[in-house]
Amino acid sequence: MRRQLSLSLPAAVAQDPLRLHHAIAAAAAVDLKELQGFHTLSRSIDARSRTIRTNLTVLAFIGEPFEVRRRPSFHFQDVRKARHCVAIIGAGPAGLFAALRCLELGVRPIVLDRGKDVQSRRRDLALLCREGILNPDSNYCCGEGGAGTYSDGKLYTRSSKRGDIEKILQLFVYFGADPEILVEAHPHIGTNKLPMIIAAMRQQILDAGGEVHFGQRLVGISTAHGKICSLQTHDDSLQADAYVLATGHSARDIFEMLPAAGIAIEAKPLAIGVRIEHPQTLIDEMQYHCPKGLARPAFLPPASYRVVESIGKRGVFSFCMCPGGIIAPASTSDGALVVNGWSPSARNNRYANSGMVVEVHLEDAAAWLHAHPREGSQGPLQMMDFQAGLERKAFVAGGGAFTAPAARLTDFVSGKVSADLPDCSYPRGIRPADLEEVFPPFIMQSLREGLRAFDRKRRGYLTREAVVVATESRTSSPVRIPRIPETLQHPDYQNLYPCGEGAGYAGGIVSAAMDGQRVTEALVAKWD
Repeated sequence: MRRQLSLSLPAAVAQDPLRLHHAIAAAAAVDLKELQGFHTLSRSIDARSRTIRTNLTVLAFIGEPFEVRRRPSFHFQDVRKARHCVAIIGAGPAGLFAALRCLELGVRPIVLDRGKDVQSRRRDLALLCREGILNPDSNYCCGEGGAGTYSDGKLYTRSSKRGDIEKILQLFVYFGADPEILVEAHPHIGTNKLPMIIAAMRQQILDAGGEVHFGQRLVGISTAHGKICSLQTHDDSLQADAYVLATGHSARDIFEMLPAAGIAIEAKPLAIGVRIEHPQTLIDEMQYHCPKGLARPAFLPPASYRVVESIGKRGVFSFCMCPGGIIAPASTSDGALVVNGWSPSARNNRYANSGMVVEVHLEDAAAWLHAHPREGSQGPLQMMDFQAGLERKAFVAGGGAFTAPAARLTDFVSGKVSADLPDCSYPRGIRPADLEEVFPPFIMQSLREGLRAFDRKRRGYLTREAVVVATESRTSSPVRIPRIPETLQHPDYQNLYPCGEGAGYAGGIVSAAMDGQRVTEALVAKWD
C-alpha cells in the first residue's frame, strides 16, 4: 500500500534518516518494519517559531516493495526535415524552452543570440569583475542562458496559472539538475551548476537538427502585409514561418528598433532600488533565532528572507534574495551602473544580499523625465529612459570603472553619507556616496520607510554592519510588447510572438521558460 502523508517535524528530526523513518511510520500508524521506504514529494522550512520545523509531504511504501523514483524522460523529435521552422530571438530561458518545445512538437527551431555561448560568457564576466572591461553583448544579462544563468539560478515562481511548473523543473533535471529541485519549496540550482545544464540543452537542440547561432545581434526587421518577412543581423538574413521574440529585459536596442519598424510596444511599470548585503550570520540569527555569535545548526541551510511593505501607494519589497551570495556587476553598457546578486549551489559565501526595490509607476517616470528632459522623453520608452538615467547617475556617483556608490544601512536610513563602509562582496569595489544624488526623492523616502517597517518585524535588520549598494534596476522589463491573449500573437503581426521577461510576460527563469513553451504551443496550433 502507498500512502501520501503530510508531516511537520523539528528540523533536526527531518534531517536524521533514522528518526525520520520512525516519524513517518508513526504518522502512518504502522510498525517500522512495514515501512519499506518513501519518496519526498515536497519540503519546506518553517522558521516562524523558535523551534524550527520542516514541513514534508511524503509517499510512503507500506507493506510493499519500495520503487526507486525514475528520472524524468522526454522525447525530442529529429526536425531536420520538419515542414515548419521558427526563428527564436534570444537564448535565455524563454528562448531555450521554446526551442525544446519545438523539438517535442516536430518543428525546427533556429535560435539567435547577440551574446556568446555560456562557457565563453564566463571569460567576459571575469574580465568585467577583475578589470572593469564590459562587453555589451556578453555580460551578466546578455548571452546564452540569459540573465539568470550567472545570477543565481533560482527556480521559484508563483506563476502556476501560466503553465506547467513541474514540467519545467523536470526538464532541468533531465538536463542535469539535482532531482532535489523537484522537492524543495524554493528550488535553486546555483550559478556554478546552471551553465552546464544550459549547454546540455543547446546540445539537444543541435542533435535534433535545430540551430543555435551566437554573436547574432538583431539589427533589422522587415515587415509586409501584417507579417514579419525576415530578420537581419549584422552579417546575415533569416526567414522563418514564425518569429518568437524572447530577448530578455535588457535588450534596449531592440526596444528602440521595434517602434521604428512599426511594431507597437508599451511602457510598463517596474521596480527600482538598491541591493542590501548583510553578514550571513546576522540573517541566520534573525531568521532562525540563533543566539548571537553562535553559528546556525548544521542541519539548517543559510537563512533567507522575504519582505513586502506598503508605503502609501507604493509597494516596497525584497527581490532576488541570495543567501550565501555575492553582489555582481550587471551593467550592459559603459557609463551605467547596475548590480544584481547570485549564490553558488552550496550558498556558502559569508554574505547574504537581496534587492530592496520600490514600485515605479508610469506617472513617476513621466514627471521625472519632464524635470530632466535630457534623460529621455515621454512615450513607450519612458520607463526605459527613466531606468537608464538612474543607472548613469549611479555610475557617476561611484566614480567610474563600475565601482558602486554605497552607504552603511543605518546611515542610508538616517539620511547620512557614510564616512566608511564595511567589507562587501561586490568585486569592483564600493565607495561612500550620497545616494540622494542617484535616486529621486520618492524612491529614497519609500525605501527608508520600508526598511524601518521591516526592522520592526525583524529586529536587527537595520545595522551598520550591512551595506546598501546602488542600483538594483533590472527587476523586470521596462516595456510590454502587446499580444492577443487567445493566440499570443502580436496584434498587428500574425507571425510575431512576443515572449518571456523582455516582452513583459514573465519574471524569472521558470515563468520565462513556461511562457516560451506556451508560445510554441500556440504558434504550432495554427498549423495543425
